[in-house]
Formats: sequence, structure tokens, C-alpha cells
Amino acid sequence: MTNDQNEKPNILFLFSDTGGGHRSSAEAVIEAINLEYPNQICTEMVDIFGEYAPYPFDLALHTYSTQMAFPSIYGLGYRISNGRRRTRLFYNMVWPYVRPAIQRLLEEHPCDLIVSVHSLLHAPVLRAVNGKVPFIIVVTDLVTTHAAWYQGRADMTILPTEAALQRGLKLGLPQEKMEYIGLPIADRFCSYSCDKQEARRKLGWPTDVPIILMVGGGAGIGPLDKTAYAIDDARFPTFTVIVTGRNHRMKKRMEKHRWKTPVNICGFVSEMPDYMCAADILVTKAGPSSICEAFISGLPIILYSRIPGQEDGNVDFVVNEGAGVWTPEPEQVVETVRTWLEQPEERAKVAAACKRLARPRASRDIADLLASRVGIAPRKK
Repeated sequence: MTNDQNEKPNILFLFSDTGGGHRSSAEAVIEAINLEYPNQICTEMVDIFGEYAPYPFDLALHTYSTQMAFPSIYGLGYRISNGRRRTRLFYNMVWPYVRPAIQRLLEEHPCDLIVSVHSLLHAPVLRAVNGKVPFIIVVTDLVTTHAAWYQGRADMTILPTEAALQRGLKLGLPQEKMEYIGLPIADRFCSYSCDKQEARRKLGWPTDVPIILMVGGGAGIGPLDKTAYAIDDARFPTFTVIVTGRNHRMKKRMEKHRWKTPVNICGFVSEMPDYMCAADILVTKAGPSSICEAFISGLPIILYSRIPGQEDGNVDFVVNEGAGVWTPEPEQVVETVRTWLEQPEERAKVAAACKRLARPRASRDIADLLASRVGIAPRKK
């Protein structure tokens, strides 16, 4: 412990902005800690790749979008590296090089508990900590979880799905060191009281036609534009909202397009709970956060894109549970939209499956577990 009895315990969250999900997961847990244990626990977030990684690992933030432009190559690398021995060999090779940076991180950020939400960070930090500080892993990939997530030295690994827990068992982690809780999602989704018409009026969207919400994740990756153009060409009696995230080039390109039907093109938005509440259909890439947010919102999912290797299992999970469909071609997306518009009862069935899979208390349950690890009794429910 770094604190005396008069000081609040401090939890250090390790993440990196290689994709939007790691930061949002850490922020969701911190938010839950502040809601459940106000003024009792200090929290801190550190982007290791952005603040401590030596060259060339510090380039990870800047090369992520480039990697996503070549998904097949990324997927090949993911599959090749996805094994316990291969992962261990890699970290043994880089350890002497990254050790000074990791030690500097720990010296500059003393804490009572470390929580890591990025698979590439655990092994070197655990090696440097060497059991001196408790270490908990929050897995932020849903199903096709990389072997790097599972570290025997960690005190606890929190899983988002039963499939992720089973993967840990196959890799040799003991059951008592894992807990299936769910993916942490921001409280604005979990405590949101959804009234579709009210949400539409708040956003200035039409209240008399179905609304299609299209998102490409925080980075706005995948063939979002081509899919949107195909839906537009179908001339459905709908209103389409397209969220391009941080992909400014795509946003500008789509704004110049001559649309045949009403659309609203947005960049990165903070009102996603309103957006999902107001929408009738979600067209999205198979990102973990978007999927789990749709579960909580009860919003039927059309998956049009995935990151090979990393998100393959997400597609199977959504489809097998009846919470959505996999339509990698724009024409398939159009046909699914047509079916769901013409058969609202089918869309309602899919929405119900989403609600069944939702775990809206995940962030708060994780907050309870972390509080107990720093000596604070969980609040009575």
C-alpha cells in the first residue's frame, strides 16, 4: 500500500488509445467508482503507449488507423501471435528494452491497485511489479480474446462474456482468478430512461419515420460510406443518421455526396445514448462497446464490418444469440433493412434478444470488486 490510514486508496488504470474501446472502458469503471464510492477512492489513467513506450512502440497510437486500412494483414498478425508460448517469447524478447520505461511509470505513479484494460500492457507491467502491487485485468474484447489478455501473475481477470472465461480456462488460468461480469459501459447508457419520441424531439429528428443509425466506431473504420450509399440508393422511407467518429476525411466525403433520402452526418458524438434510444435499427462494425451499448438499448444490430481475428467471435456471438445479423456486403445490409422495415415483429424479436444479453450493472459490479481490493466494503444494494 502507498497510503497511510488518513489517505484515500489510489487505483491506477492503464490503457492506450489504440482504438476507442480501451479508454471508454476505463472511464466507465472510474465513473462507476465515483458514483458508488464518492470521495473514497482516487483514480488515475495513464496511456502507456502515449506517455511511456520507447520507440518504436510509441508509434502504436499513430499507426493504428493505418493498420486498420489493411485488415487482412492485421488479422494475420493477430492469429499468428495468439498463443501462450508465442506471447511469452515476444515479451521475453522486449523486456530488457521496455523495462526502464515501465519502472519509470511505476515510480511516477505510486498506487494501491493497478487495473489494465489493454492486452499488450499486462505482461511487462506485471513483471516489473513482481507482486508488490495488486494487479487486475479487465478484458475489453468480447469473444475472440488474445492470449495476451490472460496472465497467471494477475490477481484477477474480469471477463465480458462466458466465452472469454472459457478461453481463459483453456489457457490454464484457474477459475478462482477469473470472474465473468460483463463489459464496462458508461452510466449514461445504463441509467438512461429511454422514450423514443422524446429522444427524437431532443435531437431534432423526425418522429414519423423509422430511423437507421450507422456507426463505424470511434475511429470510423470499415466501409461505412459504401454501405450508407447502398441504403440511400434503396430509397427507403426512413431517416438515416451516420456517425463517422474521428474519420474526418470520410465525413467530408459523405457531406459532398448527393443524397436521395434524408440523412444526418455527424462526426464524433457524445449523445450516443440518445442516438440509440431514438433509432430503430443499428448498422455498425462489430466493436465490443457498440455491441454492448446496443444490447442495453435494445437496438437490433446489423453488423457490416469486423476487424479480422479480433472481432470474428463478436459476429458469431451476436448472430448465434439472435441479437443481429452479419451482412458484410452492402446489398445484404439493404435486404436486412428491407426485411426489418416490412416485418417489424421480426425486428422486435431481435430487440428482445439484445435486451436479454445486456449487463447494465457491469461497470458498478467491477467498481465493487475494485473497492473491496483496496479495503473498502461494497455498498449495500
